[in-house]
Amino acid sequence: MADARIFRDLMADHERHREMLKKLADKRTEDREALFEALRVEVTAHAAAEEESLYATMLADPDLRDEARHSVSEHKEIDDYFGELLDLKFGGEAWEKKFKEMRHRYEHHIDEEEEEMFPAASKALSAAEEKRLAAVFEKRKPKELALAEDAEPGDERE
Repeated sequence: MADARIFRDLMADHERHREMLKKLADKRTEDREALFEALRVEVTAHAAAEEESLYATMLADPDLRDEARHSVSEHKEIDDYFGELLDLKFGGEAWEKKFKEMRHRYEHHIDEEEEEMFPAASKALSAAEEKRLAAVFEKRKPKELALAEDAEPGDERE
């Protein structure tokens, strides 16, 4: 793992997401609904850019394929949670219960990535591949943020 920038980029996003989730869980947080929308956009963009960089490469490697498929399916699950949350009355009892479920699933997902997937990928990828993946992720993320702002969960990506 000579150039771990891709993993640092992804984990920096994860830390930001954990903080946003923590603030959202506190019902006293100001502008909570705007924070939820910011989280939705951020997580959606992160997942898409991660899939287009790290996971695209992992899917091409038979030794990493199953792990990548698992994570991509979890991205879809989180996207579905966002869709369900948008259909509920923000802050209502059903919304709070669904948010708690989504938070638990997403935190489990990012813990799993950091503890299992990233170390496995770092062993299989060359420094040059890691550097290229970081460049792809860093280029795609701003574009995915713009797309996520205008997209509903589950929408087809461009």
